[in-house]
This record gives sequence, structure tokens and C-alpha cells, in this order.
Amino acid sequence: MKKPNPETLSRRKFITRAGAVGGLLLTGCDTDLYRPPVIRDGLMGVADVLTMASQRLLLSGQPLVQEHDVSEITKNFPVWNQSNPEDEEYQRLRQGNYTDWQLPISGMVNRPTSLSLEDLKRLPRRTQITSHICEQGWSAIAQWTGAPLLNVLEAAGGVTPEARYVLIDAYGGWYEGYDMFDAVHPQTILAYGMNGKELPLGHGAPARLRVERHCGYKQIKFVKSIRVVSNMDGFGRGTGGLNSDFGFHWYAGA
Repeated sequence: MKKPNPETLSRRKFITRAGAVGGLLLTGCDTDLYRPPVIRDGLMGVADVLTMASQRLLLSGQPLVQEHDVSEITKNFPVWNQSNPEDEEYQRLRQGNYTDWQLPISGMVNRPTSLSLEDLKRLPRRTQITSHICEQGWSAIAQWTGAPLLNVLEAAGGVTPEARYVLIDAYGGWYEGYDMFDAVHPQTILAYGMNGKELPLGHGAPARLRVERHCGYKQIKFVKSIRVVSNMDGFGRGTGGLNSDFGFHWYAGA
């Protein structure tokens, strides 16, 4: 009798576990760690939960995404979507070279605060060369320098026990939400530098989020404010972000 392949058993075990977790989540019996803020109706909602649960099981140890060599940096990294917000406040800040830019951090933090661009640059920094994966089928590699989001939250005294999501607003009306699992990952940074220079206008100056385990539409540009919340009720359509408000998957793990 042929012995089972251990690798096959491992895959079967994983699929079984993912399916079990997905079933629990669809009935509301488990933690927010494995499900979106809002579960959509029908098969789309089932797919959302199973995809997120499966990836979160794989990522439970918070592994880093692949980092690349300087020689692999894309020479002409595309500028996509919003590249210069038609926002009076933003244009005023831009004309002043972002000297007056302030980043309010509020909500479920122990010491609400506001950081200038120089304050942000004084926090512990991380530089990483990573791949940007666009949901529209292209990818590019760049070097990003910035402050880990965890350190930004710690500058506001850290989050309270009820905190579940980090909601980031951007100039121009964009907003996106991220759960704490992604917010505290070492490669989730507020980037103010790209390829050894200041962050360019088209890539979200003066600061953008890099949440490296997600597709491009979660890499929000032109950051305006940060709020830490327990749920997404009352923000847009309540789905957790502007993209998911209009039908994209909230969890965009690549």
C-alpha cells in the first residue's frame, strides 16, 4: 500500500483548518483577525472570508515579504490614480514644501498627538526595497524609507485595548482601514522617501502608507490623518475603506 505523501497531508490539513476557520467566521464565532469589517452577502462574502482566513493562517508568524536588491529597482515606476489632489489645503501645504504639514493621530490612542514631517523623520526609520503589485496587472520595485506605523502609534502613547483598526484619511477624500495585524507588521511604514530621495508628488508626498503584504490600492497616498477605532461604522459605507465601499475586496493580501 502506497504511503501518503507528508506534503499532501500538510496541504490537506491546512485546507481543512482554513475551511473550519472560515465556517466559524461566517457565523460570527471567531476573532476579527480572520475576517473583513463587513462580510458581503452570497458567495463573494464566503470567498472574502476564506481568502483572508487562509492567508492569515499562513502569515500568523508575521513573516517579512521579499526584499530586493538596489539593481532591481524599476527605472520608471508608474504614477497611477490620484497624483496631485485638487484640495485647497493640500495645495497650500505643497507650495510651502510641506513645512506646515501636520499628522493628527487620534481615536483609541493613549495620548492623541500631532506630528510634523520633521517629527515623523525623527522616529525610528526603516528602508526596504519591495515590489508593488497592482490589481490591474502590473508591478514595479522601489526603495521606500519611512517610520514603521507601529512607531507612529507609539508616538501617540500606543493604542487602547479596544482598538481594532487604523483608519487613514488622505487629501482628496480617500480613506482606507487596516487591522492591527497589518498595522504592526515591521514592513508597514509611513514612507517619506523613495529611491533615496524625498517622496515625489505623484507617489503621495509628503507621506504615504506602504503595507507591503497588500495590493497597490491599499497603499494610500497623501496621508492626512490617522484615527484608531474599534469598528468601521460611520465611515463612508462602513465597509472599511473607499475601495471596498465601491466593491473591491477589503482584504487585498497579495
